[in-house]
Amino acid sequence: MPGLDGFAVCERIRALPHGSAVPVLFLTASRDVETFDRALRAGGDDFLTKPIRPTELVVRVQSALTLRRLRVDLLEHYELLKRQRDDLLRLQLQKERLTSFVVHDLKNPVSSIDLHAQVLLRQTGLPANARVSAGQIRAEARQLNRMILNLLDLAKADEGQLSPRRSDFDPRVLLDEVFAELEANARSRKVTVESVLETDRIHADEDLFRRILANLVENAIRYAPAGTSIRVTASGVVDGTELRVADEGSGIPPEMRDKIFEAFVQVDAGERLATRGGRGLGLTFCKVAVEAHGGRIWVEDGAPGAVFCVRLPHGS
Repeated sequence: MPGLDGFAVCERIRALPHGSAVPVLFLTASRDVETFDRALRAGGDDFLTKPIRPTELVVRVQSALTLRRLRVDLLEHYELLKRQRDDLLRLQLQKERLTSFVVHDLKNPVSSIDLHAQVLLRQTGLPANARVSAGQIRAEARQLNRMILNLLDLAKADEGQLSPRRSDFDPRVLLDEVFAELEANARSRKVTVESVLETDRIHADEDLFRRILANLVENAIRYAPAGTSIRVTASGVVDGTELRVADEGSGIPPEMRDKIFEAFVQVDAGERLATRGGRGLGLTFCKVAVEAHGGRIWVEDGAPGAVFCVRLPHGS
């Protein structure tokens, strides 16, 4: 709006006779606390951020119209509910800002740690035990970097901005890279990882698929008993590709197999309480990334253990 922004328009509406009875919804691309607070000060009834889901927009407009038709004796309750809703939304925006700050501030030092570990590994005279430690540092740094990227993608998904960039790639090279990344972790837990590839082509976002695979394999390593194997299978199916990661651990109770993909959900694994999703976000990221491809992820009984299954469509 040339010469006049939405805040000024809202203020002018409110200054008109009976202007306080007009529902005003702010729709903006600025998802931050300052814009939200400014909209409230201008007299806005609701606050939505782009990209907007058409169904959500219709529901919020209908709600605003319904609330404005409330009788006078209900207005006090309406104001209380509105304040509570506004407080929750402000808290959500503050959480998103904190996540963004933490994630971006962590990326550089983590990359620096990995770089210094690589420098150590290039030294020919490095003692064997120091070489093992440097390798472990690299593995942990890459794992931490993957967690940071997971957080970023979860934030994108919350805003409807996680869009896979699909391409054709050979899964053999990708699997070798993921196995090499997690080799030190598997070795320390006395677990072996093996793969069976029945396809030489996967059509997906290669980076997202790599992290889906890494999160699932890492999760399997964490819960596989010493001396057992983890089996990774990738095969072509009629409508796409299926990935299966099987361990021989304690498994997942049937009633938890849907909830396990929610953030920070815990599963009672035998005598201990364990977060089967790793640090609480690994499996959540997998679900979000798979669904962004139009696919699905689920858990089957490995008898023993658990089998995490991913089905990705061919796409366009």
